[in-house]
Amino acid sequence: MKKINLRDYYPYYTQDMIVEVPDEVADILREYKLAEAAYFLRTYRHKAYFSLDYDINVEHEAMVLVLTPADIFEQKEENARLYEALASLPEKQRNRITSHFLLGMSLSDIAKSEGTGVSSVHEGIQRGLRRLKKNLEKMNTDPENYHQK
Repeated sequence: MKKINLRDYYPYYTQDMIVEVPDEVADILREYKLAEAAYFLRTYRHKAYFSLDYDINVEHEAMVLVLTPADIFEQKEENARLYEALASLPEKQRNRITSHFLLGMSLSDIAKSEGTGVSSVHEGIQRGLRRLKKNLEKMNTDPENYHQK
């Protein structure tokens, strides 16, 4: 059994608190402290400070977006409404919008694949977006009674 000071490991301890722990636990805590010190040294050497409001683990927080279950549910519902509104569009407008915005095709590529002019593709997309906006607004104002065939 080894004695450790909890104040070294937990920031909310303001006074020394000495406890006895098994040797394995003490070794794991020591390894953690060494790994943390190595991390800080590595960030210091490589100048991995990203802004004036630098905080511990800021790069981890910037790279990892943690969604709450409510956010995930809301996102799924929003996607379902979008797909339902897209499905309510005429086939040609739906294909043009999905090709351009979801597949990333240019207007000229869509025009070539359909054998039409770029201006007609552009106008079809604009008309489809206006209709999509109108359908989404209608769905948001009356979500229970809106089901387009």
